[in-house]
Amino acid sequence: MLNPAKFACGNFRHRIVPLFINRYGQSWLTRPLTIPIVEADKLKNHLITIKYNIYLVDMEYYKTLGVEKTAPAADIKKAYRKLALKYHPDKTKGDKQMEDKFKEISEAYAVLSDPEKKQQYDTYGSADFRQRYSQEDIFRGFDLNDILKQFGFGGNGRSSANFRSSGMGGAGGQAGMGGGSPFGSFFSQGGGGCGGGGCHSVPERGQDMTYQITVTLEEVLNGAERTISLRKNGTAQNVSVKIPKGIEEGKKLRLQGKGGASRNGGPPGDLYLKVDVASDEKFSRKGDDLIIQKLISFSEACLGVKLEVETLEGKKFMVKVAPGTVGESKLRIRGYGLPVGPMGERGDLYVKIGVKVPQKLNEEQKEVIGKLQASGL
Repeated sequence: MLNPAKFACGNFRHRIVPLFINRYGQSWLTRPLTIPIVEADKLKNHLITIKYNIYLVDMEYYKTLGVEKTAPAADIKKAYRKLALKYHPDKTKGDKQMEDKFKEISEAYAVLSDPEKKQQYDTYGSADFRQRYSQEDIFRGFDLNDILKQFGFGGNGRSSANFRSSGMGGAGGQAGMGGGSPFGSFFSQGGGGCGGGGCHSVPERGQDMTYQITVTLEEVLNGAERTISLRKNGTAQNVSVKIPKGIEEGKKLRLQGKGGASRNGGPPGDLYLKVDVASDEKFSRKGDDLIIQKLISFSEACLGVKLEVETLEGKKFMVKVAPGTVGESKLRIRGYGLPVGPMGERGDLYVKIGVKVPQKLNEEQKEVIGKLQASGL
C-alpha cells in the first residue's frame, strides 16, 4: 500500500505512467494505468494527487541488479559482484548517492540470493513483500563482510564491520527496540570514505519498534483497517494500519516513520506489527486452505449422506458423502479458502469427515449391531 503520492503525468498513447520515489530517494515507474485518451489529454502536463492501493508493481530488486526474473542464482551473484565493485564505499569515498546505491543493491541481493525470500518476493511483489518483511527479516543471515571478502574486499580494516542484523524484541503488545539501519556499523568504520576521524556527526535514525497484533480469519479473508493505541515516550498515540488480505502468521507489517524518535534530529524509526492469527471455533488454517470438521454417524458412513457446509464468509453448500466413507476423509470445495496474498486467488476449503462411534447402545441398537456383526459387517 502506498500513501497519497504526487506524480507527473504524460500522454503516452492512452497510458498514464506514474512516477514514484523509492526508499532511497530514487525514482521508479509503476505499471502503466490505461485510461481513455480524452481523459489523458485533460491530465497532460499536470501535477495531480491520487490515493489508492497498488500491489502490481514492477519487480524492483531485479531491476536494481539488472537481471531478469528468470535469471539463475549464478547470474544474480555475478550481477551483484559487478555492482558491488562499482559502488563499494572504498571506491566512492563518501559520495552519499553512491552510498545509497550500495545499500540498495545489497538489499536486493540479500533477498534474491535467499531461495525462501526470493520465492516470497516473486509471489507477492515489491510492495506487499515490504509489508511482510522488515529490514531485520531481509538481512537475517546475510553477512555482507563475508560476501565482499569473496569479491576481493577486506583485510585493510575498512570492510571489517559486523553487518549481521540486530535483533528486534517485543511481543504481546510490548514494544521492542531495533538497531536502526543494518548498514550503520559498516559505514561508521571507514567503509564510507570517512576514516581517520574525518566524519562529521550525522543525525541518527530513531529506533524501530515492534508490537504484536492479533487478527481474525475473517480479517485475513477480507483485509481490514485497524486503529491501534501505542504508548511512546509516556504518551498514547493512535495509529491506523491496514491488514492486507492473506496475511500469514508471524509476518510483520511495516509502518514507516511510526517508530521511536531520533535523539539528535534524525528521522524516526519504523513500527513493525507482528501478526498473530487468532484461533477460530469452526475453521483451522493450513497455508492458504481452510479445514472444517464434520461428524457423521456409523450408518451415514456406510450408506452415504448429504451435509450442509457453511464457508467462512457465510455461503452454504450441500456436499455429498459417498457410501463407505472412512474417518479422516476430506472433501474439497474449490476457491473458498484464504487469499494467496492481497491480489492472489483463494485456496480451498476442505471438509474433514469424522465418524462418530456411539459410547452407549440401547438393547434395540445392540440387537441390530449384533445382526450386522453376524452378517460379516
